[in-house]
Amino acid sequence: MNTRLRQQLADPALQQRLIQLAADANGSTLLSLTLDLGPGTDDWLAQLPEQAPYWYRARPASGEFRLAIGHALHLSSDGAERFTALGNAYAGMTRDWRHAGHVLAFCGFSFAAHSGNSDLPSALLAVPAIALESSHGHCRAILTTTVARIDEAVSNWCQLIAQPMRAWALHLLPEADRTLAERAWVARVNAAQRAINIGHLEKLVLARKRQFQASTQVSTRHLLEMLSAHQPDACIYAFSQGSTTFLGATPERLVRLHERQIAADALAGTAWPGSIALEESKNRHEQSLVVRAIVAALAPLCQAAPSAHPVEIQHAGRVSHLRSRIEAKALSSTTLFDLLGALHPTPAVGGYPTAAALDWLQTHGEQRSGWYSGGIGILDGKGNGEFSVALRSALIQGRQIELQAGAGIVADSDPWQELAETDAKLSTLLDVLHGTQSTRQKIGS
Repeated sequence: MNTRLRQQLADPALQQRLIQLAADANGSTLLSLTLDLGPGTDDWLAQLPEQAPYWYRARPASGEFRLAIGHALHLSSDGAERFTALGNAYAGMTRDWRHAGHVLAFCGFSFAAHSGNSDLPSALLAVPAIALESSHGHCRAILTTTVARIDEAVSNWCQLIAQPMRAWALHLLPEADRTLAERAWVARVNAAQRAINIGHLEKLVLARKRQFQASTQVSTRHLLEMLSAHQPDACIYAFSQGSTTFLGATPERLVRLHERQIAADALAGTAWPGSIALEESKNRHEQSLVVRAIVAALAPLCQAAPSAHPVEIQHAGRVSHLRSRIEAKALSSTTLFDLLGALHPTPAVGGYPTAAALDWLQTHGEQRSGWYSGGIGILDGKGNGEFSVALRSALIQGRQIELQAGAGIVADSDPWQELAETDAKLSTLLDVLHGTQSTRQKIGS
């Protein structure tokens, strides 16, 4: 597939198409050309760049794979109005965007509105220089530049695909003893329950981390290949810049908007081998809180009250969840960024009531790395798109790997069972880290 792309990039007519597209446009205008790469089912992981920023989003079971390499344009936002700021910026981009074919943008954001000391911005919107797509057995490339950089566009595109990432086995050093960290986390669960029992809250979500160190720099290509193999029904995602990569496999859609049709997931409650059943009241209560909150958050942005489908079971590796699909029709003025602002954070990642839960988490020093429990998604030129909740994640910085997972705490939670729940969720990434024989030998249970 890379050969087909190189052949089309070498065609002198490509530069002429750009020049024609740019006629009378100002220097900041975006230009996009879509190249047909023919039939194929490429997952694009062999094209991951060694140095350039990249985004990856895949649903292996559906045969949908997207890889974005480099940035034609990107902007970040921080604070309570971050979604509004990005929405306004994107609306401005799309008004002037000139394209022959399709356009695509990627976006990611953190749980907290302020990035603090994070290596990733609170919210980032990026238009990739190269977007590679494989869907329904067909492949295409979307090439984007600005008018100001039109003369160097083709050479830049060629450079971005010239140095693909090497893949090598992961070798981890022994994990530090986690007894004290586990006891500290259980103590946080007890503190959360005290707040719930006195009536301040109905639910709190607490995140937990496990940290590893590799003997060499981590090959994210290897990890993403194994995630796709282990979790084909999940949304596999990644964002990388510099020495930092954030990746994972999430079972949860935050929201989808397509031609004014809204779809969101209310996903909560967890079961795994040896746990309480999904049908138990604790799980049902958790999930009902999420349904209630999502319906209420969406209602002001919809033509009529959102409808929640009956509860069903969603399997995600070793764990299973309760899920309700929520659907509605958006008002004509509603944008995808409006929906993000209304929905995030849902009780599935923060707690309920939302404001009280966020206040408790901030007061008690909740720390979430990267974009864990935030969101990551894609948008087209018409404002359609889909965001997933960034769960079951790993933040990789050089040789350091930090895994994160969370658990929803309610009045009848058992703290040690909640710890076991986070272990079950962490298995999504742990199974991948154990994916080679050498790794299995080096990591404790």
